[in-house]
Amino acid sequence: MREEVYYVVAFDSTHYAIQGEKTLKNNDIDIKVIPTPREITASCGLSIRFNPEFYESVKNLLEEASLSIKGIYKLVKNETGRHASKIDWV
Repeated sequence: MREEVYYVVAFDSTHYAIQGEKTLKNNDIDIKVIPTPREITASCGLSIRFNPEFYESVKNLLEEASLSIKGIYKLVKNETGRHASKIDWV
C-alpha cells in the first residue's frame, strides 16, 4: 500500500465549516467536505480536506475571511493506519 498524504482544516463550528467551504470553492480550491477524522479533536463534526499543494492558498484565504478554526492537520494514511499531526500556521 502506498502512502497517502492530505491536509484537513478543522473548524470551531459548522457555521465556519460552511463558510470555509464557500470561500475556498469560490476561489477555485479543490476541496472536499468530510466528517472530522477521529484523530483530530474538534468541536465541529465537519472538516475540509485538501491536497498539500493548496496549503498556502487555503491558509491565506481562511485568514482573510477571519474564520475560526481549530487548526490545519496533515494526515498520513499507510499500511499502519492513519496518523494526524497539527501544522503550526498562525
